[in-house]
Amino acid sequence: MTVAVIAFPGSNCDRDVVYALQSLGVEARWMWHTEVDLEGVGGVVLPGGFSYGDYLRSGALAAHSPAMPAVRRFARDGGPVLGICNGFQILCEAGLLPGTLGLNVSRRFQCSVEHVRVAAAPASLRLEPGEVLTLPIAHREGRYYAPPDVLAELWRHGQVVLQYADAGGQVDPAVNPNGSVDNIAGVANRAGNVVGLMPHPERAMAEWFGSADGRRFFARWAGAGGTAA
Repeated sequence: MTVAVIAFPGSNCDRDVVYALQSLGVEARWMWHTEVDLEGVGGVVLPGGFSYGDYLRSGALAAHSPAMPAVRRFARDGGPVLGICNGFQILCEAGLLPGTLGLNVSRRFQCSVEHVRVAAAPASLRLEPGEVLTLPIAHREGRYYAPPDVLAELWRHGQVVLQYADAGGQVDPAVNPNGSVDNIAGVANRAGNVVGLMPHPERAMAEWFGSADGRRFFARWAGAGGTAA
């Protein structure tokens, strides 16, 4: 499918995502946030970075960019939408995903390689529950929070996609780099076609990155199947 990677002022992982998808044989195109036409697009990625300098709140201003009404329509019609790091923040601010992302408990920017366990696998991801991925994080506002009633609904409907875990896939509050509630690293909407995650799969595309699990992630999401290494 053709994937549109939408860049906002301050995005810094957009080209990386385009390259990552193209390396798997996926047709990916870079799209500026003022473009409003998603005709012919089969998937949308909101990449990481610091849209609008993270002023007000991370993702708050980008959620009102000209492209977002088209993204909302695309998501409403069942199109797969993926938000990575700042893209996850934008999706939450836009109301396309539940919950919010606040300052890390350390109140500092954190950059590290983490293990995440697949808690539930919406159809758009094609992952298996229990799989463990090794992916890097790089954020200051990645602490996921949802009120208890919303959190209960997320678990009930299989919307918690990824949790921070140890290398064996054991979820432990001690293995939680930012203080996210229930170690949550990624969630989906009720329909399962909109997914947000804090780790960066585009930064784990080869073993010399420290992990090639990003290839597996993108190949499954984009339907590239056997092209993943």
